[in-house]
Amino acid sequence: MPHRRHLWSGRFKEPLSELALKFSSSIDIDKALYREDIEGSIAHVEMLAACRIITPQEMRRIRSGLNSILQEIETGKLSLSWDKEDIHMAIEKRLIEKIGQVGGKLHSGRSRNDQVALDERLYLRGAVFELRKLLVQLERVLLYKAERHFDTLIPGYTHMQRAQPIYLSQHLLAYLEMFERDYDRFGDCLSRFNKLPLGAAALAGTSLPIDRAAVAKKLGFDGIVTNSMDAVSDRDYLIEFVSACSITMMHLSRFAEELVLWCSQEFSFARIDDAYTTGSSIMPQKKNPDMAELVRGKSGRVFGDLMNLLTIMKGLPLAYNRDMQEDKMPMFDSVSTTRQCLFIFSHMLVHTTFSRERFEKELNNDFTTATDLAEYLVRKGIPFRESHSITGKVVASAIEQQIPLGQFTLKELQHFSKAIGEDVFEILDPRRSVEHKASAGSTSPHEVKKQIVHWSRVLKNRIR
Repeated sequence: MPHRRHLWSGRFKEPLSELALKFSSSIDIDKALYREDIEGSIAHVEMLAACRIITPQEMRRIRSGLNSILQEIETGKLSLSWDKEDIHMAIEKRLIEKIGQVGGKLHSGRSRNDQVALDERLYLRGAVFELRKLLVQLERVLLYKAERHFDTLIPGYTHMQRAQPIYLSQHLLAYLEMFERDYDRFGDCLSRFNKLPLGAAALAGTSLPIDRAAVAKKLGFDGIVTNSMDAVSDRDYLIEFVSACSITMMHLSRFAEELVLWCSQEFSFARIDDAYTTGSSIMPQKKNPDMAELVRGKSGRVFGDLMNLLTIMKGLPLAYNRDMQEDKMPMFDSVSTTRQCLFIFSHMLVHTTFSRERFEKELNNDFTTATDLAEYLVRKGIPFRESHSITGKVVASAIEQQIPLGQFTLKELQHFSKAIGEDVFEILDPRRSVEHKASAGSTSPHEVKKQIVHWSRVLKNRIR
């Protein structure tokens, strides 16, 4: 094969094998970072001129060449094929082709090690803003649904067993709380990784009088990564980001699972519009909640991305190692998958309706007010453990007779405890049950309304 000259091949007597180049080339994946790579290079070369490492004329030629390359990539005029090795080398090689050897001055004071760390941080910063915007969109849909179903009663579950009456709005707002933590988590992650690694060079810094702080300010970073070895060998920012994606996907998956169950004929609590469901190739009657199922399934992809990154990093000595080239695929996949799932889930939820009648029918034929009866007896002065036992016997009798708790007569209830009076029937009604809740954050109308008002105020102030 002809000798392929690489920008790093000065000390090598023999060319790199084509097999080795194909195996080690990452440009098919990291070419997605071309904008970040050029943005970082422009800030770097402007700093080199400000520090008098290159002349203003050289800086302008290099900057103009980089902007021209950006246009070439975006219009498809520049081919980013496997033989270009990686996006950094592809851009620098094309720069030298366009403006001559002065283009080789661009790499002064930096290495691909700190360059790729910069590109990833720039890319993730954009991803954080995008994912947080999608989370806010989903939160607004949840708030809208909670407002519309403020007084819709549903059976709350624990262990997938009927537990207590709650408002559907309380249920939906619980998910809003989860996604708000995700929103905060991404922001918290950004606050740690929004530091400039460029200027650390390969691992030890550089003898050139560069100004890292100026580049950090130019690129909108909060400062620099202060240890040069950590700057090039750290991937905590990526692991933390994908961990945040994984938690978000876990929350989406939980919600998706509930929609799958609620849309089943057995539950019939919810219905997703035709536009967000599919049919069967063989069974004409089927209407499948495939979007919810796909979101549930895609959570595994993002969990796998996290394990991928942890496994890559778990045994690496300082500083940079080529293993770290493998961090791009899980990074891109986690961003793409989480973005797609948040987007489709919001739209699917807008087109989901909940059956108030079906919810209330189930509540009126069950034992979900049993806890209210136990707490009623506590207010009558009976210790909770004793009231729990008394209520358990009432439930056992109701199961045996196949009647709901509200259909007992007062005389029948007093057979279990003389402390029970006429006022017991107020708390055995599911709607009165939620109205009697008194604790902060509970499913009482007053507390749910407080939550709705709070989230209305919070989300109103968020940028759309």
